[in-house]
Amino acid sequence: MRKKKTQNPNTYTPLERNMYLTGLFGQNMIFNIIGVGLTYYLQSVIFVPAIATAIIFAIARVWDAINDPMMGTIVDRTRSKWGKCRPYLLFAPVFIGIITILTFVNGTYSSANSAAQNAWIIAWAGISYILWGMLYTVGDIPIWSITALMTEDEQDRSKILAACRIVAGIGGGLVLPLIIPLSQTVGAKLYESGKVDGLVESTKMGFIIIATILTIIGTITFQMAGIFTKERVQQSEEHHTMKENFKLMWDNKPFRQILISSVLRAPVMLLMLVAMPLLSYYYGDNGATNYIVYMIVLGGGIFGGQFITTALVPKLCEKYEKKNIYNICSIGSGIPFGLLFVCYLIAPSELHKPLWVAILFVLFTLAGAGQGAVNVLQSVMIADAIDYEEYYHGIRPDGVFFSGQSFATKLSSGIASLLQGLVYAIVGFSGDAVRLVNEQLAAGASFKADPQFAPYRAAMFFCCSIPTMIGMFLSVIPTWKYALSDKEHTRILNELNKRRHNGDVAEEVEIEITDEAVGDVEVLDVEVTETEVVDVDAKPSDTE
Repeated sequence: MRKKKTQNPNTYTPLERNMYLTGLFGQNMIFNIIGVGLTYYLQSVIFVPAIATAIIFAIARVWDAINDPMMGTIVDRTRSKWGKCRPYLLFAPVFIGIITILTFVNGTYSSANSAAQNAWIIAWAGISYILWGMLYTVGDIPIWSITALMTEDEQDRSKILAACRIVAGIGGGLVLPLIIPLSQTVGAKLYESGKVDGLVESTKMGFIIIATILTIIGTITFQMAGIFTKERVQQSEEHHTMKENFKLMWDNKPFRQILISSVLRAPVMLLMLVAMPLLSYYYGDNGATNYIVYMIVLGGGIFGGQFITTALVPKLCEKYEKKNIYNICSIGSGIPFGLLFVCYLIAPSELHKPLWVAILFVLFTLAGAGQGAVNVLQSVMIADAIDYEEYYHGIRPDGVFFSGQSFATKLSSGIASLLQGLVYAIVGFSGDAVRLVNEQLAAGASFKADPQFAPYRAAMFFCCSIPTMIGMFLSVIPTWKYALSDKEHTRILNELNKRRHNGDVAEEVEIEITDEAVGDVEVLDVEVTETEVVDVDAKPSDTE
C-alpha cells in the first residue's frame, strides 16, 4: 500500500489573472506613449535637436541607475494590509497618468525663438521626462514583482509571465499605429477649421489631444492590477539597505548574468524609436493612410512573431533548457535584423513594392519571434533568480530584482535614444532640418525617391538593423554558461514550498505492509522519505 500526501501550491484565480493582465496592458500603453511617442514628438513635432533629446534620455537613465534599485528596496521593505506591491499599484497609476500628459505640454523649438525660450523648452522636456521616470518606476517595479507573489506554482508563474509579454506587447503595440495618424488627422481638422494657427501648432495640438486620450485609457486599465490582485507567497521580515541590495543583485550570479545580457541587448529598442518616423516618412510619404497600411503589414509581422513564440515559451520550457532557448532565440533574432539593412542597400527606393514588402514581412516576423521568446524568458529567469536567493539566503528580493528589469528596460531605451540622436546628428536630421522635411513632404516630395533625403533614409534603416543585430549577438555572452539549470531550479522551488508550509508540501511518506510475522506479532515495515536539510548560509561560489 502506498500513500502520498501532497498539497497544491497557492495560486491566482482566473479573474485575478485577467485583471492583472488588464492592468499590465494599460501600464505598457503609458510606457510606449512616452518611450516611443515622446521621442517622435520631441524630434518631429516640436523639433527639439536630436542631440539634445539624446542627452535628456541619457541623463534620465543615469538617474534611473539609482532610482530603480531605491524603489525596489522600498517595495521589499513595505509591509501593509495589502501586501508589499499592491499599495503602489492602488495609488500610483493616477499620478503616472498626470505626469505623462504634462510631458507633452511644451513649446515649439525654433531658430526664430530667443535663446531663453529654446532653453526652457529643452529644460522642461528634461525635467518632465525625469519626473515621469521616477513616478513610472513606482508602478513598474511592483506590477512585475507581484507576479512572483501571486503564485507558488512554477508552471503558473511561467504561464502568467508569458501572458504578460503578450499583453504588454499588445498594449505597447497599440500605441504605434494609432498615435501618429490620429494626431495628424486631428491636427489637420484643427488647421482646416482655423481653431489653431499654423500647420506646426495644429499638428502639436493634435498630438497632445491623442496622447491625452490614450493616457486616460492606459491609466484606467492600469488601475485594475492594484484593485484585483492578491499576494500569496510568504515574505521574510528581514530588511536590507540599498547598498546591501546592490551587493545582493551583483552576488546573485544568475541575476547578474541576465541583467548584463539585457543591457547588451539595448539597441533592439532602436526599432521602436525609429519605426514610427520610418514608416511615416519612407513608406507613407508622411500620409496617415499609407502609414497605417504598412504598419499593419510590417508591424503585424514583428508583433505576430512575438505573440506566437511568447505563447509557446511555457511549452518549450517543459522540453528544453531555458538558457538554450534564450541563447538560440537571441542569435536567431539578430540575423534577420541585420538583413534589413542588406535589403535597403540592394533596393533603397523600392522597398515599398510588394515583393520587398513580403521579404521584409518575413524578416520582421523572424526577428519578432526571437525577441518575443527572449522577453518572456528574461522575466521567468529573474523570477527563478529570486527563488535562488530565497533558497540560499532566506529572503525574497522581488522588488529589488524586478527593479533590475525595469532599470534594464529604461537604460536600453536611453542607450537607444543616445544612439539614434548621434546617428541623426551625424547626417543632419535634426531641429529645423526635420521641420523642412515635413514641409517638403507636405508639398508632395517623396522621402523614398528624392536624392536629398538619401542620408536620412540610410540613417533610419541603419538604426533599425545593424546596432540591433550586434546587440542581440552580444547578449548571449553572459548567458552562454548560465549559472542556474532548470533541474536545479526545480529542486530549489520544491524545497522552498516545503519550508513555506512546514515541510508538508510534496513530502512523500511510504508505508509498506508485509505478511512477515515474528511469533504472533505482525511487523509493519515502514519506510519514510525525509526532507533534506539544507544550510541556508551555504551558497555556491561563482567559480562553481
